[in-house]
Amino acid sequence: MIPSQWSVGIEASGDEVMTMERIGELADAVAANGGIASGIGRPSYGITVLVTANDRDDAVSQATEILRTAARQANLPPWPVSRVEATSEEEAAAT
Repeated sequence: MIPSQWSVGIEASGDEVMTMERIGELADAVAANGGIASGIGRPSYGITVLVTANDRDDAVSQATEILRTAARQANLPPWPVSRVEATSEEEAAAT
């Protein structure tokens, strides 16, 4: 199988509304991976990153690890993943 580029959006939800400062720290932590962070004003935080993977499961696994690492660096709670969207470059080109 030939690896593809995947855009993965992944979000974790909990019981605390995220502030601009907290999401800013997440953005700083995920910047090394070329990702962006989201969640200001919501009881969740998330990232969108590009990864190279053989399939959707591999892409989601990589993005989950990036989210978990960045959340630890930003001192965010280890909430459960509540949403995942993964699109390969082939899928994006077909739409």
